[in-house]
This record gives sequence, structure tokens and C-alpha cells, in this order.
Amino acid sequence: MKKIAVLTILALTVGSFMATAQKQNNKKMKKVLFVVTSHDQLGNTGEKTGFWTEELAAPYYALLDKGVIIDIATPKGGQPPIDPKSADPSSATEDTKRFDADKILLEKLKNTKKLADVNQADYDAVFYPGGHGPLWDLVENKKSIALIESFYMHKKPVAFVCHAPAVLKNVKVNGDFLVKGKKVTGFANTEEEAVGLTKIVPFLLEDELQKNGAVYSKGADWGAYAVEDGLLITGQNPASSKLVAEKLLAQLNSKK
Repeated sequence: MKKIAVLTILALTVGSFMATAQKQNNKKMKKVLFVVTSHDQLGNTGEKTGFWTEELAAPYYALLDKGVIIDIATPKGGQPPIDPKSADPSSATEDTKRFDADKILLEKLKNTKKLADVNQADYDAVFYPGGHGPLWDLVENKKSIALIESFYMHKKPVAFVCHAPAVLKNVKVNGDFLVKGKKVTGFANTEEEAVGLTKIVPFLLEDELQKNGAVYSKGADWGAYAVEDGLLITGQNPASSKLVAEKLLAQLNSKK
């Protein structure tokens, strides 16, 4: 009987130790919120838009493979629209191929959280993938604006790629536009011209950022280019997605 009692106590002690260790490990694991568009109409063209697959997939896997926990939220909740052009085989990358076969991620996308239900305090950083969709919904979304402001004010990284820097259009900190005096990049006017949508989009991202006082710069069209200014990280185009994630990961790792 004594032997059984000792073994029971030992088992309980080990179980308790493992549970405590797991809790401590979870606390150390970084958690990032991805905010994705719910908008699927490309202006009045009758064509579909949404988020650009590579701009979600590349950062998602770059962070996930380093042990980062990722939640995804959208204004409407549920399945966000995918820009059909980004799903075309001609736009495929190793990350988008992995995305197409990733049942766990695809299921997560079907059940995204509602943006209104997420809280900055639950995360270490926020990341916005692009696509043209955000130009119509996230730019004016008050919850999104407040969320970015809250992350920034709590000294947490805020990252955006391609068209997603457009969502900074109405974001202010202490009465000034967050981008004022900040080094930023985003989808260039020349790239918008190349895809033939300068007359379709509600505004040109490059122009709008500069109008709000940003110090805008860009690399070669379609090349990887990202800018980091303190907590603010921006990437120019789809090819810049992984570079933005790497800069974000470096900031997360610097905050132990």
C-alpha cells in the first residue's frame, strides 16, 4: 500500500511539474494576430478581389516554423475572400503550394475571428497581409484603426505588406498620423500602373502615405523591399512578404 501511495504522489508531482512547465513555455511563445480583409469586390469592375495568397502564406509559415502562435481575424469573421489572380498557377510559390495543401490553415481561414472580438493585450504583434481588398474595408474600419493604435502605443510591432500599408491612412497617435515622419514603403504607383488599376482603386497608396507625412521609399518594381522604422514594418509588394516577416520575427525575439 505504501508503495502504491508513493507512486501516486510521484505521478501527481511529475504531472504538476509538467503542467507548470507547459504554462511557462506557452507564456514564452510569441503570439501574432493576422488581420485580413473581408472585401471581395474590385471597385465597380465586377471582378473579384480579396487578400493576396502569398502575402498571407509566406509570413504565416515564416513565423509558424519558428514557433509563433498565429490567430487570424477579419472584419466579418469566417472565410476571407482570396484574390483569384493570386491563386493562379502563374503566381505560385513554395509557400502558396504549401498553403493549398494545408488543411489546418484552410480550416482556420474558414473560421477567422471577428475583428470586433479581438484584443491587443492577447498578442505580441499584429500583421496585415495585402491584396486590393483592404483598400475598401480595413482602411475605414474603426476597430482596425483603434487596434493598430493600441498595438503601437503598447510598444508592440505593427507590420504590413503590399497594399496593407494603406490601412494606416487614418491611424493617428497623439493627434498625428502614425506614418508622419516615418520611413515606410508599400505598393508603388508604378506597380499599380503595371496592373492597370490606378483608375479603379479608391486612392494610390504611395501618394496617400506621403500626403500624411510619411517618408516613402521603394525598391525595384516586384522586387523584395521592406522598411523598418522602430515598431513600424512595411513591405512593398508580394515578393517582400517574407522579408517583412523576418523583420517582425527579429523584433519579437528581441523582446524576451
